[in-house]
Amino acid sequence: MTATPSSIEQVIPEQGSTAQPSVKPTKAKRKRFRFVANGKAATGLIMIAIYVLFAIIGPWVAPYDPDARSADLLQPPSAKHWFGTSHLGQDIFSQILAGTRGVVVVGAIAGIVATILSVLIGVTAGYLGGAADEGLSALSNVFLVIPALPLIIIVTSTITNAGDIVVALVIGFTSWAWGARVLRAQTLSLRRRDYIEAARATGEKTWRIILFEILPNLTAIIASGFVGTVIFAVLSEITLAFIGISSVSSWNWGTILFWAQSQQALAQGAWWWFVPAGLAIALLGTALSLINFGIDEFVSPRLRSSGTGRYRTPSGDRVKMKVGFTPVIRGRAETAPEIKIKDPEGVAR
Repeated sequence: MTATPSSIEQVIPEQGSTAQPSVKPTKAKRKRFRFVANGKAATGLIMIAIYVLFAIIGPWVAPYDPDARSADLLQPPSAKHWFGTSHLGQDIFSQILAGTRGVVVVGAIAGIVATILSVLIGVTAGYLGGAADEGLSALSNVFLVIPALPLIIIVTSTITNAGDIVVALVIGFTSWAWGARVLRAQTLSLRRRDYIEAARATGEKTWRIILFEILPNLTAIIASGFVGTVIFAVLSEITLAFIGISSVSSWNWGTILFWAQSQQALAQGAWWWFVPAGLAIALLGTALSLINFGIDEFVSPRLRSSGTGRYRTPSGDRVKMKVGFTPVIRGRAETAPEIKIKDPEGVAR
């Protein structure tokens, strides 16, 4: 017996022989600002916003002039001096507020310069291939084997009165090679994808393919590389100030540590001279690391909520996701609808 499509009816128990399955249309709610909703990323962004705010208004809201001397020599933290004073009676809290601007400026400029160079060189080498790839890859390999910190020390020591901008540019121009290698590898995997071939076949220009097809898929890697470069730039700038390579006349956290070490603050028991600056460095690194972790979890669904997130399907069932395991659906068991077929005479079978 042959059944025509018009003779097939679904019979759902307790709803009659001609009832149609009731499907509630559900609109998939698009989660906006999913990256900000991540707890790690949100915490890191809030901490970075506080640092940026202090970098902008720090020198203006500092209770004292960071260079001003007083009779309060090596005083511990008090209501008058929140973070204590140095051997010259200088307020350490004011020095930290004034030094925040230099650290943030160096990290931002170095991160931007290194990211731009890594994107230009890495994506260009990966997409063009051939001689261009060989030349740019050789250039990246050269900068990879060059020790960055000794080169920064040599350059900044030869330039008299090297300010924060010069230090940031030197760090940025010597810190792009690793990011370029990563972007080149990812671009090589993307250049042969179907949508790239389709765009090339339709006559799209190379710059449009790179700008609108490849770069959006590299956004997370670029952001992660930027965060890593900022961390390296901040630590490098503080290291240069701590060992006395850069100018010690302008305040930053490394300068505070330089004077604390040169005056043997630890031996004198003046813990307040170096602990606040160390905590400021540690909290800034923690904030940048949290943002980096948030980017990783935003890109990789397996890392979101450590793979133990619970989700609800449109039918109301709960799905528990586990890394490396098949999702398990927990909910009500649905009964398959009965199907009755009518023969040409109208008799249901």
